[in-house]
Parts: sequence; C-alpha cells; structure tokens
Amino acid sequence: MQFDDNANLDTSEVSDVRGSRIPGGRATVGGGIVGIIALIMGLLFGVGPEQLGLSSGNEEPDPAASSVNQVQQACRTGQDANAREDCRLVAVVNSTQDFWRQEFTRRGGQYSPAQTVFFSGRVGTACGTATSAVGPFYCPADRKVYLDLSFFQELRTKFGASGGPFAQAYVVAHEYGHHIQNLTGTLQRSQDGQQGANSNAVKVELQADCYAGVWARNATKTPDESTGRPLITSLTDQDIKDGLNAAAAVGDDRIQEKIQGRVTPESWTHGSAEQRQQWFYQGYRTGDMAQCNTFR
Repeated sequence: MQFDDNANLDTSEVSDVRGSRIPGGRATVGGGIVGIIALIMGLLFGVGPEQLGLSSGNEEPDPAASSVNQVQQACRTGQDANAREDCRLVAVVNSTQDFWRQEFTRRGGQYSPAQTVFFSGRVGTACGTATSAVGPFYCPADRKVYLDLSFFQELRTKFGASGGPFAQAYVVAHEYGHHIQNLTGTLQRSQDGQQGANSNAVKVELQADCYAGVWARNATKTPDESTGRPLITSLTDQDIKDGLNAAAAVGDDRIQEKIQGRVTPESWTHGSAEQRQQWFYQGYRTGDMAQCNTFR
C-alpha cells in the first residue's frame, strides 16, 4: 500500500487527542469492531462496564499531556504517510472521504464528512465515555470515528491477524462504512436489540465490511481534490489478503471461540469470519455500493 509522495494530507479530518484524558458520563457503544468482546463478556460473565473499558459514571480527568495534535505537526504529505503509521491513517481517512464524497455526488446526493479522533486510554464522545478496550468505533450522535492506535497491535497479538498497513486501512474503512449507513438511514436497523446470525445487527456490520471493500476497489482510481491524482497509488494482492485476514480475525465465531471455547451463533452481532470476508470481498469485487444489500 503506497501513497503519492507529493500529495498534501488534510489533517483537518483528524483530531489527535492522544495524551489527553477526557472525562465523561454514561457510555453507550455501538458499531465498534471489537465491541462484541465487551458484549459477550458482559452477557456471559456479568462483567461491569468499568471492567469492559466503558465508563458508567462521571470521572475526574487525568492531566492533559503535551502530545496532543501530533498529526497536525508531523503529517503533511504522502511521503509522511509512507513513513509513519499515524500519517498513513490520516491518508486513509482522506482517501475514504474523497471516495464517498465523489460517490454521493455521482448518485445525486451530498456527503457530510466525519472526523476521526485518535485517542489513547479514554475518550469522551456524544455516545458516552469509552476506553481503548472497546476497540475502534463510530458514534452516530457526533458522527465521528474513534481510534486508539494501540488496537492494531492487539489485532495481531490477541486476534491473530497477519497485520500490515491495509489491515489498518480496512478497520478505518469499516468504521466509515457505518458513517455511510448513518447518512443513508440503515444504521438504525441495528438498534432493535436483536442478536443472532440473521439479526439486523449482523447485517449492518456485514454491510459496513462491504462498503470497506467498495472503497478499496476504487481507492487507486479516486482523485484527491488537492492534486487531481489518486492519493493511494497502489494496492497489492497481499494488501487485500491482509484486509481479508483482519476481517476474519474479528468474526464473532473466532472471538467466541477464544473467549468462551465454543461458538454460539444466537448471540452474534457482527457475523462470522467467513461472512465478514465474503462481504468485504463482495464490495471489493464489484466496487459498487448497490451490491452491498445485506438485508435481502
């Protein structure tokens, strides 16, 4: 996965609050790629929100550190994206939003951008307060994607993913898939409280995987608004394999097997490893969001 060295990164699409601690209140987490872990542990073992990495009450903030806004200082060009992990993620956010902005226009709509927030430890959101234990998530109430970069190491060490730059890009693109669902009105289908292999919760997650694949198919053809050239210059077959591997690693069946030693499809909220790979590849193969109807 390579970026145009001479491209200008738009850091206004990313808020970097790593090193700060933000107080908050009751947490309601939805749409996160690893939120299923918290759900399973809570249902099976009666684990409280504090143990799951969620805050259920008001807390005092920790002192803010001087590392806030690292990306605004360090991530200026595609060359930076090719050299630094956080800058690479800024570039992925830029590319993802470039694509969806142009796709909405092509379809006669108007895209409303979403910010990504890099945080460390704990973060306050319009959906409540969460810690990095929750994993990456999208908050529909403030239309922001939240990401603690330490998750990518856990994706390899805890969930057995092969890793790689595109595995990270898949995670970001999946969360932006939830933003697309929020804009188009399908995200609310997951809020009916149902679980299981055929639930709306699973269908919403699989559609977000498909949307991630749609972006991946079009990434090297989507012109960046500042240069007129694609921000991402190449994606290899190995990149796509890394994305498929990451999708499988966070399948409900694999996570349940790790946590409880057995698979219980009736409590699924994200889909199996096979389903997640299937729908990511469906989006990548077709490059067409119209082919991502998981609700049929």
